Amino acid sequence: MLSLNQRNPDSDVAAKGLIMVVEDDLNLLEGIQTVLELEHYEVISVENGKQALETLRACMRLPDLIVSDIMMPHMNGLELLREVRKERAWIRIPFIFLTALSEKPDIHRGKMLGVDDYLTKPFDAEDLIIAVDSRLSRHRALNDLHRGAMRDLKKTILTILNHEFRTPLTFVVAYSEMLNDTQNYSLSGEDMMLFLRGVSAGAARLRRLIENFIHLVEMETGDAERMYMMRRAPVMNINELFNAAIQSARQTSEFPPNINIEVNEQLPPFVADSPYLQMALIQLLENAIKFSPNGAPIILGARTFDGYLVLSVEDHGRGIDPAYHKDIWEIFYQHERDIYENQGAGAGLAIVQGIAQLHGGRATVESEPGKGSCFSIYLPIISVKVAACRLTDAVSKRPSRC
Repeated sequence: MLSLNQRNPDSDVAAKGLIMVVEDDLNLLEGIQTVLELEHYEVISVENGKQALETLRACMRLPDLIVSDIMMPHMNGLELLREVRKERAWIRIPFIFLTALSEKPDIHRGKMLGVDDYLTKPFDAEDLIIAVDSRLSRHRALNDLHRGAMRDLKKTILTILNHEFRTPLTFVVAYSEMLNDTQNYSLSGEDMMLFLRGVSAGAARLRRLIENFIHLVEMETGDAERMYMMRRAPVMNINELFNAAIQSARQTSEFPPNINIEVNEQLPPFVADSPYLQMALIQLLENAIKFSPNGAPIILGARTFDGYLVLSVEDHGRGIDPAYHKDIWEIFYQHERDIYENQGAGAGLAIVQGIAQLHGGRATVESEPGKGSCFSIYLPIISVKVAACRLTDAVSKRPSRC
């Protein structure tokens, strides 16, 4: 038995959705189809999981929901659900099982596979309609939420592409054209150096934006974790790391920033991925420069606390209301951008948090409006000796002795 819309009691009423019913008891299958069609659903009826898969592969329109028995010949409901969840195009189709009270172990297996709901036999028409209506309503609400999130994400990305990439590119192109147009422009050495600095600043800003997107992709795909495992090594001199981060952050600053280093104690050697750690510090320094008045002091510090190495960047900028402290770590979030027209893609703090987590630590913020901000990265201190021991155990594939 394979049917689609065998009966339509009211063809003038728009269908509420397309339901696939999978049931080997033909009387029950026909009864379920009748109940659903009376409620203005379109119905595809099949007798077992094998037929259901063949129908899914052949149909031009996927069902909005699948209602399936568990115990069936050829392919049971659990096997059908497992196959449905393997296909990317089908994975979001809601799934309701029809089950007897004696099939409790199958209920547990279905939950492990991600079934959405159960109807226990015997059930009446009202039970069926309530289950179907509620699952479809929930599914459509989640789809609407997902589509809204995707629209917001697309809008954010388009805003970034339009503003953050176009602005520095305009500087690069405009200054380059003036440098090349020697017939209409008589440039002094001072003018030429000004234009070259403009080209350099625009290029550095573009490079940083691209690097940030690459880092985000690395973290989402797991490449960052693999890179961390390969590159982690002892860091013996924190000042070298600080100076490299400061030099890089200054490249994208319009005015020379006032950055001071404060390391008030003898720090122990620790194990880290220096390139990633430097990237996190650059993000925090650029953030402090962006939100601080010109010439205001910025402090880059390091200390130990309760088994952690704490790297911090403190500024005297406008600060952040504590109500938004959780939001600022989200990708593409920019606090009060609509008021202040801040530069940047809103990726920096998400990168900082991701790098801290790669090292087994965390990133925090202390800030109040009008009182500046202090961003800190807490890294668990792993001694060089312990790190070498763990690496040896990992390579030899034996339980850790460290």
